[in-house]
Amino acid sequence: MLKAVIVDDEPKAIEGLTWELSNFSNHIEVIKTFSIPEQALIYLSKHTPDCLFLDIQMPTMDGFQFLEQLKLKNTAVIITTAYDEYAIKALKNEAIDYLLKPIDSDDLKDTISKIKKFKTKTLNSQKFEDILINFTNNNNKKKITINTDGKLLFLNIDEIVFVESDGNYSTIFLENNQKIVVTKKLKEVNQILPEDHFFRIHNSYVINLGKIKEFLKTEGYVIMDSNQKIPVARQRKSDFLEKL
Repeated sequence: MLKAVIVDDEPKAIEGLTWELSNFSNHIEVIKTFSIPEQALIYLSKHTPDCLFLDIQMPTMDGFQFLEQLKLKNTAVIITTAYDEYAIKALKNEAIDYLLKPIDSDDLKDTISKIKKFKTKTLNSQKFEDILINFTNNNNKKKITINTDGKLLFLNIDEIVFVESDGNYSTIFLENNQKIVVTKKLKEVNQILPEDHFFRIHNSYVINLGKIKEFLKTEGYVIMDSNQKIPVARQRKSDFLEKL
């Protein structure tokens, strides 16, 4: 069963599309609707539906501006609009399809077929990535594999200085001052880092133990080789000293 989210500033349009989708209730279910795009972005930052039906013309933020802020590579985006001149731009913005209002049942049927194909392709791609990531992370103790921006990065663990949490994202700081943002929580990143090299020193930080330059015991900070000053959580201090 496909899970769908609808974003449209017109309540009647949401009601109409929801009704049309109910005719395909064996294939798709509307789990959430939004008439305010900003609220939808908050929801989608924490949830990943199978598909998103997105209106183009909305007063506070149009559909293309919405897509610029959206980071859901595994969600099929379908543009809904009353104006066919948006069709080409919709497809260039990684939407898998567009529907002209009022939405026709036959067109919707074709769209659902495209969503299913998209999900099958995504799942197969994800399985391949998972196999590759697991193989690399379990068999190569000097490198880890990170999935970011549609590509797999093979990072040498000696390059990593520390990792910082940013809510549902994490930033990996490398010794060449490069930063890599990944769509993983710090806990997830920590799980793929080797325990004998890395330590979660704070709720917001995991550090490379081999990159510590100083430990300021009185102040409760470590200074990394890159000169970043990182706090040591009080409840983690004893475990950290044991690691050292």
